Amino acid sequence: MISFFTEDIDFSLSNETQISTWLSKVIENEDYMLSELNYIFCSDEYLLGINIEYLNHDTYTDIITFDNSEVDDHIEGDIFISIERVKENASIFNVDFANELLRVLVHGVLHLCGYHDKSTDESLLMRQKEDFYIQSF
Repeated sequence: MISFFTEDIDFSLSNETQISTWLSKVIENEDYMLSELNYIFCSDEYLLGINIEYLNHDTYTDIITFDNSEVDDHIEGDIFISIERVKENASIFNVDFANELLRVLVHGVLHLCGYHDKSTDESLLMRQKEDFYIQSF
C-alpha cells in the first residue's frame, strides 16, 4: 500500500492512483514486495529539521528515505520530500515540476530497493534507473 501525506504545506497529487500503480510496478520490477510505503510532502524547513535531528546533516535536501523494512525483499518505509526543493531543482535543471517530482518519487523507491548514490558509479546507475522508470510512466 502506498499512501501520500503532507506536513506543513498545502500540496496534493492530481494523479495519486496512476503514481501509486507506477511505483508498485517499479518495486515489482526490482523483485521486491510492497508492504507499506508512505510519502510525506513537506517544506524545506520541515525536511531540514528531520535532516538535522535524524541524520546530523545541517543542509537542505529534496528527499530523505527511511527504510523500516524487517524483511530483505519487502518495501516498508517513509519518504519525505520537500516540494520547495523539487520546484527549485526543476528550475535549476530546466525540467518541468512534474518530471522532477517523478524523479524524486522513484529515487526514494530505488533507495529502498538497495541502490545508493554516494559514489560516482552509484549515482550514475541511480540516474539510469530513474530515467528508465520515468520513461515507463
